[in-house]
Amino acid sequence: MTSLHPAPEDIEEAQAIEVTLHRERAYHDTCRAALAAMVDGAAEQVVIGEDVSASGADAEVLGHRLRSRAKALRELPRGPLFFGRLDFAGTDPEHGGQHYHVGRLRITEDPAAPPLVVDWRAPVSRAFYQAGAREPQGVEVRRRFGWAPGSQGDSADLTGLEDEYLGRGEAQVSGIVAREIERPRIGPMRDIAATIQPEQDDLVRGDLTASVCVQGAPGTGKTAVGLHRAAYLLYTHPRRIQRSGLLILGPNRTFLTYIAEVLPSLGESGVRQSTLLDEIARHPVTGTDPTPTAAVKHDARMAEVLRRALYARVSTTGVTDLAVRDGSYWLRVTAGQLAGIVDEVRAEEPPYAIGRERVRARVVRRLQEQVERRSGPPPNAWLRRIERLRALTARLDVMWPKVRPEEVLTGLLTDGEVLARAADGLLDPGEQAALRWPRPPRSYKSARWSAADLVLLDELSGLIEHPEGYGHLVVDEAQDLSPMECRAVARRAVFGSLTVLGDLAQGTTPWAARDWDVQLRHLGKADAAVVPLTTGFRVPAAVVELANRLLDRLDVAVPAARSLRADGELTLRPTDDVPGTTVTAVREALAHEGSVGVVAADADVARLRDALTAAGLDPAGPDALGARLTLVPASLVKGLEYDHVVAVEPAAVVEAEERGAHRLYVVLTRAVSRLDVVHGRPLPF
Repeated sequence: MTSLHPAPEDIEEAQAIEVTLHRERAYHDTCRAALAAMVDGAAEQVVIGEDVSASGADAEVLGHRLRSRAKALRELPRGPLFFGRLDFAGTDPEHGGQHYHVGRLRITEDPAAPPLVVDWRAPVSRAFYQAGAREPQGVEVRRRFGWAPGSQGDSADLTGLEDEYLGRGEAQVSGIVAREIERPRIGPMRDIAATIQPEQDDLVRGDLTASVCVQGAPGTGKTAVGLHRAAYLLYTHPRRIQRSGLLILGPNRTFLTYIAEVLPSLGESGVRQSTLLDEIARHPVTGTDPTPTAAVKHDARMAEVLRRALYARVSTTGVTDLAVRDGSYWLRVTAGQLAGIVDEVRAEEPPYAIGRERVRARVVRRLQEQVERRSGPPPNAWLRRIERLRALTARLDVMWPKVRPEEVLTGLLTDGEVLARAADGLLDPGEQAALRWPRPPRSYKSARWSAADLVLLDELSGLIEHPEGYGHLVVDEAQDLSPMECRAVARRAVFGSLTVLGDLAQGTTPWAARDWDVQLRHLGKADAAVVPLTTGFRVPAAVVELANRLLDRLDVAVPAARSLRADGELTLRPTDDVPGTTVTAVREALAHEGSVGVVAADADVARLRDALTAAGLDPAGPDALGARLTLVPASLVKGLEYDHVVAVEPAAVVEAEERGAHRLYVVLTRAVSRLDVVHGRPLPF
């Protein structure tokens, strides 16, 4: 007969765990009090810093740092203060006998005292992610803490813990990590500081000066890796990053909203997160291009076309001698000498604006040499007067005129002869015709600029005067960047490094990359290592296997993804009533916890919205249902994720655009737990 009562040893183990939980909850209360004191202390330091005796510049710098620190602490989102603990063996040479709680932020009762919580980015914390039974790295016990979903950091929300005895060679699959990964996705993206895997940790902690490209299959956490790498670099190189800047580039504003809370949750606020279009926007986008026109404008050949168009304005035709009266003497630079100076500077290939000033400086030098031979070095006032001579500026305006990017591009797109000269041997007549504006504006000030035009204007701006760059850029969905967009990124990383994130299988723009080596050359980082992430933690195995069936239809060579998750559901729903079956699928999905995303070809969205609203399932409603249910066009779903996805009519998604099979691959892999595929037509895989 089987006993229904637990064994004594089980009772003792449960009691021991409860005692340990009680002790850890008390420790969390201590950490919470210390953090509150840190916040108050940071505010007090701001007040003290305002009264420091220092130069105005030094006081301003100190004040900025103190205010930034105080602001970051005040704005730190509430949540558990630690998620792990490391107990080192007594024999470890560096941390022998010590134990450390690991969290998102360093917490201490006094700056000189040992921390109550060490930052997940600190060197000692690396063992939390990398230690294993085979290589314990001095760790005797690794403890993971389980917190109630959505916890705001109340100590009572600490509900469980797991201990791995690495010093004994014991390893286990963490149930806490699995539950955290599989937790329903409601609201913005969460950080993964508690669940970073070893291969992700290697990328996160890469050197600042090294550029890296992460080819990440769906659900492998490549976006999270990029954001945590940014947080790691801000922690490890604060002064260098503050001096040179760090930029996160996302594909669209919806995506940036989704990831906006990740860095603040890791204690890093004030990081610039933007889209490339926002970064290069000299003008609002008020025009559109047909696809063939946009494709030519995004082509790498346009860089040379623009360079030719710009430097075609440099000319010495018709230039006359420059004669300057200096007291009773005349100083002269002949037309031939002027032409020689222009040719010499142009051969050096400086930025256009610098080239103009270089010509000015060398002409002034010729005049100065004549004065020096006669009466010795002239005073600085003489040099300043000569540099501003109208006659010299007039010659410059002929030989090397000032230009604006808008003037050059308008001339190129409206004047067939200018375009033909610049595009000779680069673009065929059909491509040149596609570039021509059908209705030329009266001037560049009245032009209707398209998104592709802004990319060309940025290229010209970079040719005229190099833009200010960043120390590091994280570029997400990089496979969708055109060669010309890549060049815009490269200009901002000339003296910095890149973290390039993407998946060639998810490239959906007409100019999407087919090969990372080519894309990295356009990004100016041809030597960047390409690191594949193929093990998924977000998408269930059944969904991954379905999406992998599409890979043969895609014109890129990427390894098939695999998932560590055996849970999840996949349901194929053939039907003669697509809207009605979609409504049924949504009702069943809403019976589960978590977010629901209905994804369809853009042209079908309005029809589905009407069907859902008529059934009382308004995806835009202000109630709780509206917060859980979202109807998304396939063109905007990239980078998003939902617990339950209802993918509607895959064949229509494939047919909607040139790279529709890639788009469908994206749609299918947005599901975190369950995927319903509603179709009235044969499936395209």
